[in-house]
Amino acid sequence: MIRKLSIFLVLLCLPCGLQAADLPRAIPAEVGLSAEKLALLKDHFQAYVDDGRLAGLTTLIAKGGKVAHFETYGKRRLDAPETMPEDAIFRIYSMTKPITGVALMMLYEEGKFELDDPVSAYIPAFGGQRVFKGVGDDGAMITEPVTREMTIRDLMRHTSGLSYGVFTETPVDLSYRKNKLVGFDQPLAEWAPKLAAEPLLYQPGAAWVYSLAVDVQGYLVEVLSGQSFDVFLKERIFDPLGMEDTGFYVPAEKLDRFVGIYTLGKESGLQATDDPLIQDFTVEPQFKSGGGGLVSTTADYWRFAQMVANGGALGGVRLLKSETIDLMRTDHLPAAVKGINGKDVTGFGLDFAVVKDPAKFGGTGHAGEFYWGGMANTVFWIDPTEQIVAIFMTNVLPYGVSDFRQEMRKLVNDAVVD
Repeated sequence: MIRKLSIFLVLLCLPCGLQAADLPRAIPAEVGLSAEKLALLKDHFQAYVDDGRLAGLTTLIAKGGKVAHFETYGKRRLDAPETMPEDAIFRIYSMTKPITGVALMMLYEEGKFELDDPVSAYIPAFGGQRVFKGVGDDGAMITEPVTREMTIRDLMRHTSGLSYGVFTETPVDLSYRKNKLVGFDQPLAEWAPKLAAEPLLYQPGAAWVYSLAVDVQGYLVEVLSGQSFDVFLKERIFDPLGMEDTGFYVPAEKLDRFVGIYTLGKESGLQATDDPLIQDFTVEPQFKSGGGGLVSTTADYWRFAQMVANGGALGGVRLLKSETIDLMRTDHLPAAVKGINGKDVTGFGLDFAVVKDPAKFGGTGHAGEFYWGGMANTVFWIDPTEQIVAIFMTNVLPYGVSDFRQEMRKLVNDAVVD
């Protein structure tokens, strides 16, 4: 009863029905940005549309909590006449992960767990796991016991021993696919024990490997809160922040704002994708993926990212303490794990990547920037030094078709007026 009353009071304090037009705006000079340099940024990304490399996109830059640049480019869909609207709905895929991390850390603040608690304390199926060691003459996997159990910290920094099932061809990943652990047709409560029964790819804490760990975090939110993951996100994050268009699918009344998703081929150009792994976001999935299941708008994601940049609060609504945000944006990787993919340039916090060496990370920006992106080439980052939140939204495959993050980072940093 007390929790429901507190949510009601929070909602009373928040302006309802916020739209992109209602964002706090500023002209670039008011917040220390060059309008001329931002015009170059706009021209740079407009060229992607003009050349047929992207159907459409949006770019948003906020500084000091005010949006100084919000541009739309191209079309929402190639087969429709509408230009890209500010309130277009995008598949954000792995930009779901930081939202899941915030949800879990809200429960951390409530004393529901400690970061170094074993996952098995809350999901018993993860107890007594074994680790892949090799393949026997009969083709079966050889395994050994874990030297220690995976912890919640391991889940949040991608050192859990889990893999993803889609990016590599290891025996563990092939087993994930064979046993249907990559898909959208089962609830988290059924899926998690099946994943726990699979061998780990490596010993917990021994490496950084991108994985299904954030989907496990989504199930942890259910276990710890007693609510379904989607309801928790709506009641505790989306509604308080005014993120009206963020969810696990696009309802029928909003489909006229849903963007198309395309594959860019060297010879074929942009083509509507027919990849069977691409989720149909027009229907509600059984599997509420904390690792990649959300759709959102540029303005909605700004509200989330600005809340994080502000130290856990936005518009009179506080979701997390500033100390908790600081904990999330601190590198948590063990000393023996030399950053992401063995490169000691970018570390990893709690569901955010953290820039350690900006000179090697594109040559501009600041140590302490934290960020992530999505499979369809969405990008965001937060620069605490310059108080910048930057967002790039498009829906094109494959991931990395162009280095949009570094292109936009350079253009944004060039626009900062000393």
